[in-house]
Amino acid sequence: MGYPGGPRPPSAMLTDLCQLTMAYTYWKSGITGTDGCFHLYFRGNPFDGGCTVACGLAQAIEYLENLHFTDEDTAYLATLTGRGDTPLFSPEFLSWLRGFQFTCAALAIPEGTIVFPNEPLLRVTGPIAECQLVETALLNIVNFQTLPVARNRRSAEFCPICCPKWGGIITDGEGGWRASRSSECDGGALGRHDLGDVQ
Repeated sequence: MGYPGGPRPPSAMLTDLCQLTMAYTYWKSGITGTDGCFHLYFRGNPFDGGCTVACGLAQAIEYLENLHFTDEDTAYLATLTGRGDTPLFSPEFLSWLRGFQFTCAALAIPEGTIVFPNEPLLRVTGPIAECQLVETALLNIVNFQTLPVARNRRSAEFCPICCPKWGGIITDGEGGWRASRSSECDGGALGRHDLGDVQ
């Protein structure tokens, strides 16, 4: 999908080391293909709001469609060491990562939908190692993009003219573009940004 002038999809390395070591454990145990199901949800509405607006699905899908580990990624992972200064990951596992393709099913609430705590915004089902490797990135993408919508909705209650271009102000770089885009998910004009209009 691609956004001209916008940010590139996140790298497969947008993950925590623990996700990689858990995937490695699945690989070593021969259970990478065992079915898994992960639900993305939040526990409480931000900024004392009564609800939240789901956002970030477009970037989450783009991330999943483009997900792969590059030779540079696996070369870096090969430098990591564990106890006794031994390599953290085997060459065979790194080869498995280089051939990694995301095959899970992802179901999500449409962007702009009003959501409440403890209900799934996104569900990923499929091979457990694949589910594990995308957890951190999906949490970052959806949580980050849902937050500006909640902030703008709360701010607009008190001062509707105070934050017409907040997306680029509250954060910078790619984050500013994503914040601007997500600030419009609730149908409002808050958070407008020149590149935020490119979709």
